[in-house]
Amino acid sequence: MRTSAPKAPARPRARRLDPPLIAWLTVIWMLLWSGPTWGNLFSGIVVAVVLCLVFPLPTVELALRLRPFGIVRLTGYLAYDMVVSSITVTRQALSRRWRPAAVIAVRLRCRTDLMIAATAVAVSCVPGGALVEVNGSSATLYLHIDDADDSRVVDRTRRDVWRLEALVVRAFGTREEIDRVAADPDPVPPPPPASPAPPDGKESRP
Repeated sequence: MRTSAPKAPARPRARRLDPPLIAWLTVIWMLLWSGPTWGNLFSGIVVAVVLCLVFPLPTVELALRLRPFGIVRLTGYLAYDMVVSSITVTRQALSRRWRPAAVIAVRLRCRTDLMIAATAVAVSCVPGGALVEVNGSSATLYLHIDDADDSRVVDRTRRDVWRLEALVVRAFGTREEIDRVAADPDPVPPPPPASPAPPDGKESRP
């Protein structure tokens, strides 16, 4: 009678430091704490290292590339946009004019979940437009904006999101994603989901 060999015990996941993951977590930490400062950089590195040691992740392909020139451009644009947007929001708050608000849809050109999430985080860090929802399946961001009755404001908001998306992808994206953001964006937002029909097939009446 042949006996099977005992199974070897499962090896625990190695607690190793992943420099690209640490850099990415540090960037997210600085964005969440309102911009790049030396204090945010140092604390972000510490938090990222602790997370990698306490919660080790299996080896996965993040499709993340660190491009120094792109990171510098993204950081500079975010710092500039935060200052300009803060001044604009303060001016609007001090004025007494009624500003109609609405939620607009902005379809992104990138398709990976990582780049969509990174763009959403970057957009939410800039004052002036509140991020309401992220639809990953259609790569669409939904933003709440003021002055929605002005088509120029709506168009400018969409252009700002697309510009920020391109900067994020050129800082951290793959070559395929960079080629995607080089194409012209689709100005037509996705149609709203259709309402379900009544169970009996008849139209409801008020």
